Parts: sequence; C-alpha cells; structure tokens
Amino acid sequence: MTPDVKTEIISQGHDFSAFGLFFQADPIVKAVMILLLLLSIWCWAIIINKSISLRKEKKLQMEFEELFWSGTDLQNLYQEVKSNCEDSFSFIFSSGMNELNKSEISLSDRQLTNISFRIQSAIHIAINKEIEKFEQGMTILASIGSIAPFIGLFGTVWGIVNAFQSIAISNNTSLAVVAPGIAEALFATALGLIAAIPAVWAYNKFSNDLEKLSNRLDFFGIEFGSVLIRKMEKG
Repeated sequence: MTPDVKTEIISQGHDFSAFGLFFQADPIVKAVMILLLLLSIWCWAIIINKSISLRKEKKLQMEFEELFWSGTDLQNLYQEVKSNCEDSFSFIFSSGMNELNKSEISLSDRQLTNISFRIQSAIHIAINKEIEKFEQGMTILASIGSIAPFIGLFGTVWGIVNAFQSIAISNNTSLAVVAPGIAEALFATALGLIAAIPAVWAYNKFSNDLEKLSNRLDFFGIEFGSVLIRKMEKG
C-alpha cells in the first residue's frame, strides 16, 4: 500500500485495528466475528478444564494404585472410598467390591463362575462410565475445529461481496474504497482460524490422552478382577 493510499484511507476515517475492523464491519460480518469469538472462548474453556481434570485424575490414580497394591485389606479400603470416589480407579474398585459383597450375601449358592462374571461386568460398566465422563467436550472440540474455518469463510465471502458493491456504488476502483471491506473479510477468516487451530490441536492431544487413560483403566480392571477372583477362590 503506497503512502498516498494510506493517507486517503485514513482521511476517510477507517480504523484498521482489530476493534476498528469489528465496529466498522457489516452486521452480518460482525455477527460472524462474535460467533467465532464465542466459539474460541468455549474451546479454551474446554481445553483448560480438561487439562486440569486429566492432570488431577492421573495424580489421584497413582495415589490410589499405590495404596491398592500396598497390601491393605480390600474391605477396609472399600469402606474408605465407597462414598467418595475421587478418581476412576477408586470408582472401578468400589463397583467391583460392591458387586462382590452383594454376591457373597445374596448369591452364595451360585457357582463361582457366575459371581466372577457379575464382578467383571460391574467393572466393565464402571470403566465405560468413566471413559464416557472424560470424553465430554470432545465432540464440541471436533465440531469447532471443523466448522469454524467455514464460518470464517462465510464472513470473508460476505465482506468481499460488500467490497465489490462499494466499487459499484461509488464507481471507483481505488484501493481506498475496497480496502476496508476486504480487511473486514480477512479478519473474519483470521478469527475462524484462531478458533479452529486450538480446537483441532486439543482434540488430537486429548484423544491420545484418553486412549492412554482407557488402556490404564482396562489394565487396572483386569488386575483388580483377578485379585477378587483369587480372593473368592481362597474363600
């Protein structure tokens, strides 16, 4: 942009700062910008919340696993955690122990294989519930990552159309006429990418973290189920 064009644009009162582009934008483009800003805030809220919860979950799992394998009595441990399951391991443990206690009371006449099946089913259901809990928000991240660029593209197209309308109305092809509309359009594209890029990155990262979490839950469920079965076999 030449100095003469800059002077002409400034003299027409156009502000090319982020706030200026927003307040001077067409109502449709402005609505697109607001929507993209809200999607970006929503995306970061999910990212921050999920990062904190996964970090806390990993720490509590390590603490419970250490306590579980320390040789403490399982019934005593069950009494401690059954009313306050802070992590997935303790929830899975409580579900399995609850089924074991019910089996010992009301199903003592059943064969060991039937009781083992019920315990394994309770553990499996508990694992699925925990995985489902941690997957909350993943669909939103995927959706934002997919649609935000297209929403921004819509704002871009609309802004460019307005720029060409300005040319037609003023019968002037000067860059000073089309620059504001094009700048608003490109700003909408930038906001779309600002919303989409963190969402895609977070979705991929959390998908990998949740896969690892799912594997840890499965391994713990298998080991815990084996411990309970050996406990029943010993009587």
